[in-house]
Amino acid sequence: MINRKVVVLSGAFACIAGCVGDFLTIYILGSEYPDYSQLHDTMSSLGSSVSPVSDIISISWIILGILMVMFALGFRAAYSPGDKYVKIVFWLLILYGLGEGLGSGLFKADRVSGSYTTSFIIHDILGSAGVFAILILPLIVQKIKPFFSSWGFIRFSRITLILGILFLALFSFRFVGNENNLLARYKGLWQRLFILNSYIYISFIAFRMIRKTIHKE
Repeated sequence: MINRKVVVLSGAFACIAGCVGDFLTIYILGSEYPDYSQLHDTMSSLGSSVSPVSDIISISWIILGILMVMFALGFRAAYSPGDKYVKIVFWLLILYGLGEGLGSGLFKADRVSGSYTTSFIIHDILGSAGVFAILILPLIVQKIKPFFSSWGFIRFSRITLILGILFLALFSFRFVGNENNLLARYKGLWQRLFILNSYIYISFIAFRMIRKTIHKE
């Protein structure tokens, strides 16, 4: 039987590696895509079939999904697995890993003659599910016993949730505005700020898991 400490630490380090690796990969590969803008273009366009880095970014997203599933397992092992809020967080992390990770990697955001392909639609549905999962995560984590006893963490969770909603709302302007609309034009920036905000939050949880496990055992 796998040692609980190993599961917790592996999950925590998987989370940190996934968050840092995802951001670095997007930045590095974005610079290899001619005329691609980190501020104006979405991350999904890096994985479209017309992208010169399509296959590499798809593989990196699949790896991200696997790492997030590992994090979910580690989180459940670190805290009371019978607690209903721990279970909800576990499934939210699984949904994020499957949606934004595996879903984005396996289904490319392709368009043909301006029309959405089936792959694009699946990519969008799975990605949206993953985004929703990571957005509401702070709302649930703060209800778990080791976390709700810390007012500082509760405040951190609320700030993360508010910023997440703000950045997601700004990112949504791409649906109602054109390139002449300043908010719609910077969709790439809003998307990256949303992801960064979420990654800081879950990385902090991962560090708490590491500290808790090492000091306890």
